[in-house]
Amino acid sequence: MPSDVIKPGHAEVLRAADAIVDAFSNTDTERYFAGFSPDASFIFHPEDRRLNSRAEYEELWNSWVADGWAVASCTSSDRLVQTFPGGAVFSHTVDTSVTTPDGGESYRERESIIFRHLGEGELIAIHEHLSTVPDPTVPDPADADATATTASAGAGDVDPSNPAAEVVAP
Repeated sequence: MPSDVIKPGHAEVLRAADAIVDAFSNTDTERYFAGFSPDASFIFHPEDRRLNSRAEYEELWNSWVADGWAVASCTSSDRLVQTFPGGAVFSHTVDTSVTTPDGGESYRERESIIFRHLGEGELIAIHEHLSTVPDPTVPDPADADATATTASAGAGDVDPSNPAAEVVAP
């Protein structure tokens, strides 16, 4: 790795992330997108495809705004900064409330933003990934299936995940 590749500081990463979150929370299109490189990519769980450039995301964003969408509030918590030579990963939980023509909506999501270090304390986001946060009050169907399988398993039963193996009761 070249010796001139700089590892950004923790404060630099938080400054860059806070600028993006603040611009988003104010539906400030120009300031928000200024935090992303033109070649940035975006993965958002509600979308059916990856957005391969800032321009693709701006087009989608502008359609939301034209339809009456706006951010009412956005709060970042559970923040983690991981730096490496040439960049950083910022991840957090984000609580967002938006207004739409149909009324307000609120979400709790997890987000990761990958930054490239441009030098002299400057960072630019090159990737953003947004995912859902599982609701801890809703049982995971996979856990229920495993419990049902375990509870009904007895000596001589067949493990459905491996029909060639026989379950042996303790």
